[in-house]
Amino acid sequence: MPKNKTHKGTAKRFKVTGTGKLRREQAGRRHILEKKSSRVTRRLEGTEAVAKADVKRIKRLLGR
Repeated sequence: MPKNKTHKGTAKRFKVTGTGKLRREQAGRRHILEKKSSRVTRRLEGTEAVAKADVKRIKRLLGR
């Protein structure tokens, strides 16, 4: 049986924590920032936990 390959697009977008939880960057922080308020861009800093409904699918893409 051949090895499963990691989905590289997914691997670049999600990080797995030491306890196995998934983290993701928040959307809306890449471009067109001039018209967004500082309050909004600050709120979008850091990482978020992945929604519970998506975890199974993403873990499969990551080969876990």
